[in-house]
Amino acid sequence: MRTYYPVLSIAGSDSSGGAGIQADIKTISSIGCYAMTVITSITAQNTTGVRSIMPVTPAVVSDQIDMIMSDIPPMAIKIGMLCNTEIAATVATKLEHYKPSNIILDPVMVSTSGSILLEKNAIDIIVNRIFPLATLITPNRMEAEVLTKETDPRLQLDILRETGCSNILIKGGDSERTDIKTDFLYVKTTNETIELNADAVNTPNTHGTGCTLSSAIASYLALGHPLKESVRLGKLYVTRALESGSWITTGSGHGPVNHFFSPRRLKNFNPDRLI
Repeated sequence: MRTYYPVLSIAGSDSSGGAGIQADIKTISSIGCYAMTVITSITAQNTTGVRSIMPVTPAVVSDQIDMIMSDIPPMAIKIGMLCNTEIAATVATKLEHYKPSNIILDPVMVSTSGSILLEKNAIDIIVNRIFPLATLITPNRMEAEVLTKETDPRLQLDILRETGCSNILIKGGDSERTDIKTDFLYVKTTNETIELNADAVNTPNTHGTGCTLSSAIASYLALGHPLKESVRLGKLYVTRALESGSWITTGSGHGPVNHFFSPRRLKNFNPDRLI
């Protein structure tokens, strides 16, 4: 018997399809993994913004996780929008119970406009309980500033390391530079900080890039790539998705990237080889 490479996304739903759960499903599938979801909230949004958010009850979030973990244990997990304190605590409790590997946490805390999207108590739970469990956290520069009260990425890395994070990727994709985007990756095993540069893509279609990157990294980890290679491949995937969708108009605001610029077949393997 053979099986797919299952990857789980724990995140909110985007009704316009460009970010959140929908972007994660597209990304995971296009890389060749089997996408599964735990929906934490339902959002009414489009390319111009978010109108409303309805959190899923913590009990239903808990049941979704239990049903997945008891039947199709994921080989990697991407965590996105946790919405409120109760949901953050529920997810933390389940992670502590099941102890899954390859957890990629995209701490959705700040909107592009700078608005705080999470209660302070929820941020505290994420920092104190989920950060130490995560393989990699991927805050953007504004989220890192909220967490550390610093604007220098290297100082942000130093402070975030003290919270118990193993590996940290600070994303610079929303910086003011128009020529190059620089991310900073800290790797615990080698105690090194790596600057990852990519040419900026001239496009308004940037909706869901953070979700796409974190789910891409999770997918490559599930396929067996080391962390640094998974981050490199994930960044390359996002760049190509941006380039491929740069000239397409979808909606009147910030449209989505092209997740399916080069889709892969659903990969499978013999699980006996892991024993």
